[in-house]
Amino acid sequence: MGLLNKLFGSKTKEDKIMAAEKMNIGIILGSTRQGRVSPQVGEWVKELADKRGDANYEIVDIADFNLPFLGTTDGTEPGIAAWNEKLSSLDGFVFIVQEYNHSITGALKNALDFAREAWNNKAAGIVSYGSTGGARAAEHLRGICGELKIADVRTHPTLSLFTDFENGSEFKPQPLHLDNVNAMLDEVVAWSGALKTLR
Repeated sequence: MGLLNKLFGSKTKEDKIMAAEKMNIGIILGSTRQGRVSPQVGEWVKELADKRGDANYEIVDIADFNLPFLGTTDGTEPGIAAWNEKLSSLDGFVFIVQEYNHSITGALKNALDFAREAWNNKAAGIVSYGSTGGARAAEHLRGICGELKIADVRTHPTLSLFTDFENGSEFKPQPLHLDNVNAMLDEVVAWSGALKTLR
């Protein structure tokens, strides 16, 4: 019977358990400004990730939560609670990071600061873009991740405004990035699973 199931695709108990245990990975758009290109980059990463079938991937857009600036309100805005609930439901992250003045956006830093435990003991990958591939912003983000107990993975796809975007606005990634994105996702999924044992 087991051979027939394998041949004809019936799901075994083990298959069902594995499906239920898939990691939930949020692809976090790190910019909220008008005219941003992060949704294009995020959708590209999600499209590549969904083909893998190894985790549940979803776009998480900071702009959807209408977070105030930290410390400027009494903290009762519904978006704050919703943001923390969303992060708590995730096992790992892929940050879509754009470089502003050699660092991450204010919106991303604010969103990072609006949660604490929801970030802890989870893994993250970084996909960055900018004039130097967003490398300086990614390095700043790695320091913040350490403080929030997020294990950032080594593989880091970097996208250039000069070679991966047309007119700085239309995302047209070079084929060479595919291997890096998949290698990064391998690491994020593996580390997310390992870190789940700590939570």
